[in-house]
Amino acid sequence: MDSEDDMHDANDLESEDFYSGDTAIDSDDAVDGDYEFIDNDSDDDYDDFTSHRNQQNYTVLSEDDIRLWQEDDIMKISTVLSISKVEASILLRHYNWSVGKIHDEWFADEEKVRKAVGLLQRPVFDFSNAREITCGICFESFPSAMISAAACGHPFCNTCWAGYMGTSINDGPGCLMLRCPDPSCAVAVGQDMINLLASAEDKEKYARYFLRSYVEDNRKAKWCPAPGCDYAVDFVAGSGSYDVTCRCSHGFCWNCTEEAHRPVDCGTVSKWIMKNSAESENMNWILANSKPCPKCKRPIEKNQGCMHITCTPPCKFEFCWLCLGAWSEHGERTGGFYACNRYETAKQEGVYDESEKRREMAKNSLERYTHYYERWASNQTSRQKALQDLEQMQNVHLEKLSDIQCQPESQLKFILEAWTQIVECRRVLKWTYAYGYYLPEHEHAKRQFFEYLQGEAESGLERLHQCAEKDLQVYLNADGPSKEFNEFRTKLAGLTSVTRNYFENLVRALENGLSDVDGNGACSRTASAKSLGGSRSRVGRGRGTSSKSGGSSRNIDDSSHWACDHCTFANVKSATICQMCHNRR
Repeated sequence: MDSEDDMHDANDLESEDFYSGDTAIDSDDAVDGDYEFIDNDSDDDYDDFTSHRNQQNYTVLSEDDIRLWQEDDIMKISTVLSISKVEASILLRHYNWSVGKIHDEWFADEEKVRKAVGLLQRPVFDFSNAREITCGICFESFPSAMISAAACGHPFCNTCWAGYMGTSINDGPGCLMLRCPDPSCAVAVGQDMINLLASAEDKEKYARYFLRSYVEDNRKAKWCPAPGCDYAVDFVAGSGSYDVTCRCSHGFCWNCTEEAHRPVDCGTVSKWIMKNSAESENMNWILANSKPCPKCKRPIEKNQGCMHITCTPPCKFEFCWLCLGAWSEHGERTGGFYACNRYETAKQEGVYDESEKRREMAKNSLERYTHYYERWASNQTSRQKALQDLEQMQNVHLEKLSDIQCQPESQLKFILEAWTQIVECRRVLKWTYAYGYYLPEHEHAKRQFFEYLQGEAESGLERLHQCAEKDLQVYLNADGPSKEFNEFRTKLAGLTSVTRNYFENLVRALENGLSDVDGNGACSRTASAKSLGGSRSRVGRGRGTSSKSGGSSRNIDDSSHWACDHCTFANVKSATICQMCHNRR
């Protein structure tokens, strides 16, 4: 599947939103490298949002889809090369299901390909006229009706064939490269012989291996890593983001098969996951919170009490926690039980500088890791809860809300959009903490810019999550239609749009390596404008409405609106208080 002949996916358009595909910036829109802010406040914009998300650079395949693609490739090769379907399937297996590569190799040197794959044009042994034939494995004579042979013609009895095939199939997928049992022969054994001679159980296993080989031997397709999922993903290489979503709803990175982690690269994710599961953090904790017994060297943790430490049996060595000296040398002259002047004096003289420095570094490292890990894990937990809430909203609450507010479900899809936004933003926010952990500490300007963007995105997400989770309950518990529901619609749709803007900024900045910060540690003009609240805005989806603001407020060309400095929401001109964050104009 390396050539255009193999491309079954006609739906390889790149997605424009940060969730599921490549972030594409139109050259006409990307003026001076500014980030774009897109306000989607109407129901029509939700349709645009949905259509963008459906523009995928991958195709999710069921087993039936895989089987159809497989049969289609076999038919192509069989027709073009004028060979049987069995021979075509052997060729495709050998060349990892690459139709284009088979065409190139076959028409360049057919004989070389036949020899490498094990396809003969005529048998080397003919026993068609023999009445009795000796099996080449058990060396017993059988009537010709009980003898079978591959394309080479080497005869073996059906019982020996079944045993040979069963052993190979039980050994695993290597049975797909099965060759003639004759030691001197390399002719391939096709699926037709398997179906003819193998047991029912072995035939089923072989067919399963054959089907799975279409994905496992194909560098453009992978199985969904979710437990129990039988879907595969065919990916269009070079089409941007590797994040894909299976039909089972599991999102993962096609490149590394870990959970979806855009905008963080696979290398960072791999290091973070390894760090979370490695023993290195245990060792850091031991180093930061314990000291070795001076005699037996076993680590000892001290959480309270005096400085007089007694090691556990069989060591039982008594020593001072501060200076690690023998307790027999301590008393009132060394400062008593709770302070050791000997240690304080030695510390001032620099005797303990190296060990203390190492312990302090370990403690700081552990605290820093804990800071990022706790926030990474908290957002993961929040995302799982949001997924449950989204499912409940789709299956239960949406119909209930429709009945209470006397509105069709089609007019309530802004709620589903909000929950979908929350789920995806939680995922992105979670991985930004892994990104922040590995961001070099000496790059202060980049770290400051990163933390600013992350903080703005997190603040917007919390407002959106609270609105969708708590404010909505008022209308779900109402006895009848509420006059304030339309105001809630406007607020939730606006928060969804604002949050999307923040996260698009964050994702784009991280994917660009925070390039808005120059080498001198200063932010570029674009980044500076952003930190002041200035940005480009596009109301709806039209192009002529963008403008720049060099001041501290974000202006919109549409004179009937004004943009809030705090949350960037586009308010009507007559309003003096932002409808989203309630800050004054």
